[in-house]
Amino acid sequence: MEGSIPERLTVAKSDPKRRSKFNPLIPVNFLQVMKAYSSKCEEKKVNKENCRSETFSEGARTTIVFALKNEVGGLVRALKIFQEKNINLVHIESRKSRKRDSEIEIFVDCISTKEEFSELIQLLKAQTTVISLKPPVCSSIEEEGPDGVPWFPRKIAELDKTSRRVLMYGSELDADHPGFKDNVYRRRRKYFVDVAMNYKYGQPIPRVEYIEEEIKTWGTVFRELTKLYPTHACQEYLKNFPLLTKYCGYREDNIPQLEDVSVFLKDRSGFTVRPVAGYLSPRDFLAGLAFRVFHCTQYVRHSSDPFYTPEPDTCHELLGHVPLLADPKFAQFSQELGLASLAASNEDVHKLATCYFFTVEFGLCKQDGQLRAYGAGLLSSIGELKHALSDKAIVKPFDPKTTSTQECLITTFQEAYFVSESFEEAKEKMREFAKSVKRPFSVYYNSYTQSIETLKDSRSIEMLVQDIRSNLCIVSDALMKMDKHIGI
Repeated sequence: MEGSIPERLTVAKSDPKRRSKFNPLIPVNFLQVMKAYSSKCEEKKVNKENCRSETFSEGARTTIVFALKNEVGGLVRALKIFQEKNINLVHIESRKSRKRDSEIEIFVDCISTKEEFSELIQLLKAQTTVISLKPPVCSSIEEEGPDGVPWFPRKIAELDKTSRRVLMYGSELDADHPGFKDNVYRRRRKYFVDVAMNYKYGQPIPRVEYIEEEIKTWGTVFRELTKLYPTHACQEYLKNFPLLTKYCGYREDNIPQLEDVSVFLKDRSGFTVRPVAGYLSPRDFLAGLAFRVFHCTQYVRHSSDPFYTPEPDTCHELLGHVPLLADPKFAQFSQELGLASLAASNEDVHKLATCYFFTVEFGLCKQDGQLRAYGAGLLSSIGELKHALSDKAIVKPFDPKTTSTQECLITTFQEAYFVSESFEEAKEKMREFAKSVKRPFSVYYNSYTQSIETLKDSRSIEMLVQDIRSNLCIVSDALMKMDKHIGI
């Protein structure tokens, strides 16, 4: 899963787009050099003694802004320092200097350890003017648990830790983001980040007062998508959408509040939502599903293009995901995907995340002989929703073994979509596939304590069997009463 986040990269598109993540001031040939360099750096071995990110080999996120003379070779010489120190570059931008016309300023987002960072700054100062810097903090650490497997949350309150390990976006936008140059929009994004970062389990989700422009953007998306749902969305979606209108204020002129949505879902399927500032790693996002918790953004896409977003926003979350999370069978399918990811290897997490991508995000099902969409990436994308159900789309039967190897496309329509006969069928196939996940124990969710328990010895298994027996007694008693009073 190094360097990719397939399960959350859903883009609502009016048509396929490809956008460079680099400032056009940087020449194309330099981008090619950087691409080769980045690929080389990503092959580094994991160093367990250093802080490690879920998407990079080692180190923690840090940003540096430095100025240098606008001359041929100046930027290459400066960035050669990063290469010599084996520091991974995440993102780079250039702009004209705000102080001197003869200089340019370079923004670099990278991964480094504290030791590497200190050495880097000393070398940079010899060739450039360092304007600002943010030392690395190990906030996204892939820890090792007591069983020698990757750490995972055991209690629902521990999601407070994983939900803050945001990898991308939040208040930091790429130069090609539609809202990059909009200071008002950036301030709003900062506000939503603060709400998410300050939220703790057990608290009511703060209510947001959306501004007129955000409501208008939501309304545009809402209006156009709801025209397609009767002929494109699955039955479970259509059943729950009117309930969301009634209980959560789903309307063209109103953006629902996450607290209302969370209360509604809890009553319908046991799921809840919690605010998140941006992208999480696949491991952290799937771990939330294991507790029936869905990490949900609150910000709205930029108004300049209501039918395009380079990241999941509240339109995608509320219109795409929430209606299906209210369905008990779909909720169970989602939770079992999350449970399968706990303590799994990076390779297995990647496979599970890819299955999530082609089911929960871009899945299709058959109902009354017709293809219908249940994937949130489709149900929040006007263009791709039409495409996926057209004759132009390639549709294959859902099989986790083959689906997990399919490439996840980010900026264009998918090359193929996968169809299941029902959620129950998809769940059974995923249960079988989950048996291939390599870990020294099994896990199950204790709904009474809202915690994850490991099944690794006879005592833990015996306790689970006692719970099962108790439930079977209830079922047996119910059948006896039905036989007595109804005569079955």
